[in-house]
Amino acid sequence: MTGMDRVTALFFQRDPVTCARELIGASFHWQGCVGRIVETEAYAAVGDPACHTWNRPGARRFVENHHPGDAYVYLNYGVHWLFNVLVKGDDGSGFVLLRALAPESGLERMRERKPGIKDHLLGAGPGKLTRAFGIDGSAHGMSFLEAPDCGISLGRSVKTVAGGRIGISRAAEIPWRFGDPSSTSLSRKF
Repeated sequence: MTGMDRVTALFFQRDPVTCARELIGASFHWQGCVGRIVETEAYAAVGDPACHTWNRPGARRFVENHHPGDAYVYLNYGVHWLFNVLVKGDDGSGFVLLRALAPESGLERMRERKPGIKDHLLGAGPGKLTRAFGIDGSAHGMSFLEAPDCGISLGRSVKTVAGGRIGISRAAEIPWRFGDPSSTSLSRKF
């Protein structure tokens, strides 16, 4: 992955909400697979009871010891790996969860990992996208933005919508879920 449109760690030195909103329309590259980011969620490291930092000392240490743009990957309910990007800056720290991707290339690999799924649904959810892209816990802590075969590139500007976060029990009403309302690859409609 090369090019001037490549996102660097500087992008993630702002607040999580801004980063989550501005990632909609960008392309996520991972070892031969590419998907357009169509849905994200923001989590604040301080004051957000839905963020792992609220009750997990390991997550707080991660924020302290890692760099903006590093991958925060965890196993959700012992079933699905979820891919987050660390946001760390003067305006606040936290995470951006990649909730859904619209596949762009590497479809054969994705289909092998998730057989029988329609192409537009391969990345339609945070657990689905990690499986389709072959992401697991080995990516945790990775400075993937600098890797030759991984990263994020800026895309076209997309009209985004916001809504409450989903899949959580606390602070779900906070409208920090962002997405492209025209996408058929969302995890859930807005």
